[in-house]
Amino acid sequence: MFRKVLIANRGEIAVRIIRACRDLGISPVAVYSDVDRPALHVRLADEAYLLGPAASSESYLAIEKVIDVARRAKVDAIHPGYGFLSENPSFADACARAGICLVGPSAESMRLMGSKTGARSVLMRSGVPVVPGTYKALSSVAEAVEEARRIGYPVMLKAAAGGGGKGMRLVAHESRLAEDFEAAGSEALRSFGDSSIYLEKYIARPRHIEVQVLADRHGNAVYLGERECSIQRRHQKVLEECPSPLVNETMRREMGEAALRVIRAAGYENAGTVEFLVDADRKFYFLEMNTRLQVEHPVTELVTGMDLVREQFHIAAGEPLSFHQEQVRMRGWAMECRIYAEDPERNFLPSPGVIRKLAEPQGPWVRVDSGVYAGWEVPVHYDPLIAKLITYGTDREQAIARMKRAIEDYRIGGIRTNLQFFAQLLSDPEFLAGNLSTAFIEEFQQRRAAVKETIPAGAGAHAVAAALAYTDSKRVQAAVPRESAWKFAGRAGASSSHGNWKR
Repeated sequence: MFRKVLIANRGEIAVRIIRACRDLGISPVAVYSDVDRPALHVRLADEAYLLGPAASSESYLAIEKVIDVARRAKVDAIHPGYGFLSENPSFADACARAGICLVGPSAESMRLMGSKTGARSVLMRSGVPVVPGTYKALSSVAEAVEEARRIGYPVMLKAAAGGGGKGMRLVAHESRLAEDFEAAGSEALRSFGDSSIYLEKYIARPRHIEVQVLADRHGNAVYLGERECSIQRRHQKVLEECPSPLVNETMRREMGEAALRVIRAAGYENAGTVEFLVDADRKFYFLEMNTRLQVEHPVTELVTGMDLVREQFHIAAGEPLSFHQEQVRMRGWAMECRIYAEDPERNFLPSPGVIRKLAEPQGPWVRVDSGVYAGWEVPVHYDPLIAKLITYGTDREQAIARMKRAIEDYRIGGIRTNLQFFAQLLSDPEFLAGNLSTAFIEEFQQRRAAVKETIPAGAGAHAVAAALAYTDSKRVQAAVPRESAWKFAGRAGASSSHGNWKR
């Protein structure tokens, strides 16, 4: 096992990885930008090194600076977390040249899966179901028009080199295609340095379901069930759960086997996630593969009992997987809410500022993966995720009830957050019934707006909340599933605190 590891990240994921290092007896080394000097991950690490100014391009994305710190700190390995350099094949190449182990897949696997068109082409030959569309970048508007006519409208224009909603346009009619093609290409160039665009058939109101995989360098590979990730805003997930309310054992096995075909085609090693779109007929199609640890990995950990970061370290150290597919057991239900410094009433705009007060929920069956503390200033320079709130239950109904309780106990002062948005969403009849899609938040916001319009002006926040609760209650009893295939089989609770700080 490694002696010392550099965590090339910040925030809650850096804290999460530091704690996994402690469990394994590994000395954690942090890096930080100017504005992150007082950050929690810096306080918790054994060593911490300044990378540069706040701008990511001059700090967390500066490959040579990260490699230089790794050399100076004499680390054995680098864990990139998620975001920043985690899926950058040039960074993987730089680690290899420096003789430093990267806790993640090879540069070759990253390149293959990072190219949406390349991945689609390879996986189609491997028998993995893929959304109908083009399998190479479009060369011109004229080619886009021709392919869209072949596929049939509506279609999605997508960036070949990235994700997260960047370089993506929904095109319903040919009259819009030329303008949207240029706009998508320009946005892709700004976001990923590559203007390449491809076409996919648009699937109306799909579900977004992903499969967690692990693979070692000895040819062993397993899937650890699925996660429902359909609750999204601006194509970014905000609430995830494991398992999915839609998936049964047969579908789980089929999706898991398809995910394993993906990673074998990619020659993949370490932890990864294969993402699928699922249509109204329960047919699933490969969407993309994330060649890293996912933000939502805790829900899989609670349901399977696996420590995914620990497994990442063992795989990177050259050890074979310690278990086989038939040993994977899913018990109970877990749910995660991503707590952002943002304002849901203003289209989820970021809300940076100083956290004046902070009281995180505790107690059984609640886990908080946090990267902040009272007095910390949420910077404007990075993603405004401040914590992940995770609850566990014997079934979905209990996991939701515990999430509601945890949200009631959560206190964050000084900034706006999405806590109350989640409090209302968790009582929504459609959510309780498991009727989910990637359009869910937009439709939920429309339902909220319709209720608010019936309330007299000046009635106050309590009246609004009461009206929403009353409207929801009319359907909640019928909507909540009273039976679950997930039986309790003896689980330990999970909770988290910041632990002891040291400088």
